[in-house]
Amino acid sequence: MARDGSALFYRVHEPAEGVPQALPVVFNDGIGCDGYVWKYLEPELTQGRAIIHWHYRGHGRTPMPRDLDRVSIADSADDLVSVLDTVGVDRAVLAGHSMGVQVCLEAYRRAPERIAGFVLMCGSYGNPLRTFKGKRTLEDVLPAVRFAIHRIPRLVTAFWRNVIPTDLAYQIATRMEINGALIRREDFFPYLEHIASVDVRLFVDMLSAAGRHTAREILPTIAVPTFILAGDRDSFTPLSLSEEMHRLIPGSELMVVKDGSHTTPIEKPGEVCEAIAAFLRGI
Repeated sequence: MARDGSALFYRVHEPAEGVPQALPVVFNDGIGCDGYVWKYLEPELTQGRAIIHWHYRGHGRTPMPRDLDRVSIADSADDLVSVLDTVGVDRAVLAGHSMGVQVCLEAYRRAPERIAGFVLMCGSYGNPLRTFKGKRTLEDVLPAVRFAIHRIPRLVTAFWRNVIPTDLAYQIATRMEINGALIRREDFFPYLEHIASVDVRLFVDMLSAAGRHTAREILPTIAVPTFILAGDRDSFTPLSLSEEMHRLIPGSELMVVKDGSHTTPIEKPGEVCEAIAAFLRGI
């Protein structure tokens, strides 16, 4: 349960009995996601450690929050710490994808003693709307879009739920963002199905909050092992952001995946899983 009384869903995947356990890893999703990106990484990591996966407010099996205004990155970071408290974990490695990178970094600001390391994948330290597709267009238009959605939520919701989880949407995604030559439909389509189920008003409010958030100033203070994963053709969170994080976080490791997009972990799962597993063995 969150600090404000909102319910939070989480699950714990324990390693096989009798296997020596390393520090647990906590999965932090991107906005609109409920776990599709961890499909290959989770079974790889549970060979010797527990995996904790939780859902943001209004995502997956976590219901809408009591206060609909409590959907900021700071709220999600506080929720993450609450999950650790509930599970009884003192320290863990945080793995974040996309917006989950911001959540991980904000959690470090709040409770650095609880964090043993980072795996930061295809994400930004903050203000992602300013760099989406290399332009500030999304940041400029989102206020108007958000206003319209809150004015006519029923109409927008009908469109959202009927158009997003379709083969047309998948084909557009493979041509405009994700690498259609590498990804498999059955790996990505669950994302479209889930995002269509998220309340569209909550989605744009959370996206707006993420756009205002930054943790850039804490990057030089990070004193735990950090692995940064980037795809060289990711236009959602361009490679330059990962390179900047790598420069600013002392001792961090950067892995750039050739031809990887925003969904690199499921586009080249073998390469990604092997590198992350090797990194975690050192923690």
